[in-house]
Amino acid sequence: MNYALIFAGGVGKRMRNGALPKQFLELHGKPIIIYTLEKFEENPSIDGIIVVCVSGWEDYLQKKIGRFNIKKVKKVLTGGKTAIESQFIALDYVKKDLKQDPEKTYVLLHDGVRPLIDQDTINKNIECVHQHGTAVTVVPAIETIAISGENHSIDELMDRSKCVMARAPQSYLLTNIYRAYSKAQEDEDNTFIDSATMMMHYGYELYTVEGTTNNIKVTTPIDFYIFKAILDAE
Repeated sequence: MNYALIFAGGVGKRMRNGALPKQFLELHGKPIIIYTLEKFEENPSIDGIIVVCVSGWEDYLQKKIGRFNIKKVKKVLTGGKTAIESQFIALDYVKKDLKQDPEKTYVLLHDGVRPLIDQDTINKNIECVHQHGTAVTVVPAIETIAISGENHSIDELMDRSKCVMARAPQSYLLTNIYRAYSKAQEDEDNTFIDSATMMMHYGYELYTVEGTTNNIKVTTPIDFYIFKAILDAE
């Protein structure tokens, strides 16, 4: 079984759009989160979708899901205080409430505000995670990456040909990622940037699939206008 875990728990302070969380901003009458959900809804290999929502907006999201006829959503959950906590809530639901065999279940973790995810990237994640147990979507680094030092100095310039930028989805065998999150909770460690950094910290080997540069995260006003431009061009 392949489950998409979609995280829509942010409030979008950098978007500067008032009280409305960024995932509910609309383009052509449709919220960003719905564009994202539709991509996983349309993929025949996705068996179900779990959405983790910012507290207080669960009913609003549920109504939008019904309006746009998203059928694969199994549950809308309330997010935690941190991204790591929200991800564990979703994983716990799949394992305990849906009662899926963790040795035969795969989860694709994706940002609700990455609406330009394409079917090829989803399929490559599923193929890779089934083969290796992990799959992290990446895109090639297109600019020089520097390691900064003190007093605005540069300690090191990286070889750009060897650098990639990690994006989403990030996909895992359920038993492995559940074990890693449980360990992080025991260690009281909520400092991980994303699931990939956590999995590497606990010794799991990460495999990559190349995504597209279009698969941006809509975080700032300029991101929203880039999203609009790409969508209109398509």
